[in-house]
Amino acid sequence: MSILDQFSLKNKTALVTGASRGLGQGMAVALAEAGAHVICSSSSPNGCDETISIIKANGGMADQIPADLSNRNEINNFIEKVTEISGNVDILVNNAGTITRHPATKYPLDEWDMVLQVNLSAVFQLCQAFGTKMIENGGGKIINTASLLSYSGGITVPAYTSSKHGIAGLTKALANEWAKDGVNVNAIAPGYFRTDNTQALQDNSDRNKQITERIPSEKWGMPSDLGGAVVFLASQASNYINGHLLTVDGGWMAR
Repeated sequence: MSILDQFSLKNKTALVTGASRGLGQGMAVALAEAGAHVICSSSSPNGCDETISIIKANGGMADQIPADLSNRNEINNFIEKVTEISGNVDILVNNAGTITRHPATKYPLDEWDMVLQVNLSAVFQLCQAFGTKMIENGGGKIINTASLLSYSGGITVPAYTSSKHGIAGLTKALANEWAKDGVNVNAIAPGYFRTDNTQALQDNSDRNKQITERIPSEKWGMPSDLGGAVVFLASQASNYINGHLLTVDGGWMAR
């Protein structure tokens, strides 16, 4: 097989959570362009309509199944529906996440529970369900979405930071157990990207300037900039990569 052929995802099925917009949409579109049938998920019943339209307009294949990742029982129903539609998931991209901001002394415990459930517990539940099937089928690819806050502490986001440190640890723990079974478990840690979630930072002229000045490439990322990374980690080209956090940040962490 040629090196370029190793990047093909033809005849593969990929599940992408948080695929309605932003980074999840960018990754879903890239996987479809590489040949995968992509099942897109968000919390809203028709939340991924735009993503589906983009994929199909480019000649790709896609479906959508909503999922409330804050509810463990709903996740079980979601897993059953995905299995009914796809029969098999070759690539799992755990991208869905949430964040709330409060000083640590005033951080509401119900919000702590919600962020940890969506960002970490749900990820483990999906990894466990689809990872078990991947082991039975002889292999697969799991790609978790980490963060620059998998490396640092941040301010007023203790739950989010804890969840993203947890994603880093979970990625390594699962890789340790499942690499021998042909299941590659890795993560992508995005830097500062132009999405709805960062709009407040983009609109703040002082913070925007501070962030841009620290990035060696001197620009924020676009969702499409994650395409190559996710296709690589989803493809045969990354078969000997396990437990790795691939930072896609324009050089932020090098500064």
